[in-house]
Amino acid sequence: MKYTALLRGINVGGKRKVDMKILRKLFEEASLNDAETYLNSGNVIFNSDREACELTGIIMKLIEDGFGFEVPTLVISQDEIKRIVSQIPESWQNDSEQKTDVAFLFSAIDYPEIIDELPVKKDYLDICYTPGAVILHVERQDQNKSQLSKLAGHKHYRQMTVRNINTARYLSGL
Repeated sequence: MKYTALLRGINVGGKRKVDMKILRKLFEEASLNDAETYLNSGNVIFNSDREACELTGIIMKLIEDGFGFEVPTLVISQDEIKRIVSQIPESWQNDSEQKTDVAFLFSAIDYPEIIDELPVKKDYLDICYTPGAVILHVERQDQNKSQLSKLAGHKHYRQMTVRNINTARYLSGL
């Protein structure tokens, strides 16, 4: 089965640096086959016959042993990424006029009411839940009013890993 490992919080601001070439090699050595990375932000596509829950622990240990620090990891099947991305209107983009992000959710906060717990102003953005993700869309002119920037300081932020719509669509098309 084809999976994507979404690594949270690597290669951001010079902290928790993970070399993608080394990461691919670690995956291959662990029989996580055909490993390829997309961007330096922590997207590893690979094949395995194992279940996602088993793979999460394997990958987190690989990274900790290989790089010396823990990286929260969400393993999601190709089918799940496709399902999530299919919920997003085609007109929602990342461009000079609008911003669209997919917050992939760890199990602890994967429930519909999560959108009511986030510190955003819903009058200024479109926000929707689908199992496994929260999708956030805002017109750039309303970005500050939406208070999306407060999301990074919220208690639930550590239980999600965010990708822009371009990355999510790329990953769903593999």
